[in-house]
Amino acid sequence: MIAPSLLSADFARLADETARIADADWLHVDVMDAHFVPNLTLGRPVVEAIARVSPVPLDCHLMIEDPERWAPGYAELGARNVTVHAEACTDPPAVARDIRAAGALAGLALKPGTPLEAYLDVLPDFDTLLVMTVEPGFGGQAFMAKVLPKVREARRLVDSGHLALFLEVDGGINADTIEQAADAGADVFVAGSAVYGAADPAAAIAALRARARTATGRRPA
Repeated sequence: MIAPSLLSADFARLADETARIADADWLHVDVMDAHFVPNLTLGRPVVEAIARVSPVPLDCHLMIEDPERWAPGYAELGARNVTVHAEACTDPPAVARDIRAAGALAGLALKPGTPLEAYLDVLPDFDTLLVMTVEPGFGGQAFMAKVLPKVREARRLVDSGHLALFLEVDGGINADTIEQAADAGADVFVAGSAVYGAADPAAAIAALRARARTATGRRPA
């Protein structure tokens, strides 16, 4: 699944920019509060407007403090998936329940330095695990291959039946790195400039999807 990141779009033309990625699976929307991360982007009113015009479901990534308070609201406006950061949560299972009750899939994001093992006991409460392949906060960063063992271990747990999750990666995903992430076990790929920086976003999405499928086909069963 390819989820273009709206962070790389032209914010002055958001309705048009959503239309450009109609061939994608999800539209990844980064919500940042300038507290949990040192950047400020979109809030609920703008995301709600985007949801009304987006041709694909929204994948809301909340890089914010106090996600227990705010996350259900993004589910209520119609997002398909709402992801909160483990590092910001005081009660991850509770926020997962609230997101699900509001009608969305619940995702848990881990920063590059956050170990998977610390959250194995709460992951059964979630539908998506988002492994950050850059430090959260800004687009355009270089892919951090050092986090791929985390993806591989999560894939092993999914394949063995211990977890049932979408495995999502976010940061530095492009034609040169998507095969590494897919080979490690990811199945949802957030791509910003690789899609929105392309002359033909539809062709870029198709090319990324093809590369991911090729790598997935090489992955041991």
